[in-house]
Amino acid sequence: MSETTSFPMRFWSDDDRPREKMILKGKSALSDAELIAILIGSGTRTETAVDLSKRMLANVGNNLNELSRLTLAQLTAYKGIGEAKAVAISAAMELARRKRESETRVLAKISSSHDVFVLMQPLIGELAHEEFWILYMNNANKILNKTQLSKGGMTGTVVDVRLVFKIALQHGATGVILCHNHPSGTLKASEADRQITRKLKSAGENLDIKVLDHLIVTENAYLSFADEGIL
Repeated sequence: MSETTSFPMRFWSDDDRPREKMILKGKSALSDAELIAILIGSGTRTETAVDLSKRMLANVGNNLNELSRLTLAQLTAYKGIGEAKAVAISAAMELARRKRESETRVLAKISSSHDVFVLMQPLIGELAHEEFWILYMNNANKILNKTQLSKGGMTGTVVDVRLVFKIALQHGATGVILCHNHPSGTLKASEADRQITRKLKSAGENLDIKVLDHLIVTENAYLSFADEGIL
């Protein structure tokens, strides 16, 4: 057997074969690569599904969030990953994202900036473009509505102040929390971020609707204008 020929999984012990390992030991016993190997089913003549999965993960720094960002074209660039396998991986990543999102829906009341981060990170924290969202709140800090106000490119979005407060009045909101993401991962408020915050705060005062906070959200962290004293 040449050095480039892999040892087919059918010759592995049950403990080493991902499907059998899950059946025998449970899903938590499997590594990320083994779980992905189950999704893709088979590797190539020279590489097992597990080895292929390990190589894919290594190329994204063993970061599942980075793997979820790969397009179908980027996935199929790997030898052994056809369109069907790429779709299976992408679908699994999207299910994981939706699971995180659904877990946040039980959060009906906001008591801290961290609550806002937990709610919004699955929605905007991992995006490659910028989005601006508004949480509409009542007097008890319960969420009445969550709205995507705008969607832009890598560096910004356009915020319609009139639309913000039109929706607020429709829902009877007494407060709003502003949220947007920084795809660059930078946790620093730009002058444009500060200007739109001041503009919305001023407009809200005339309607007796408070701007309670403005969060900048990234993949792993956030910046709260209220916490930083720059609201």
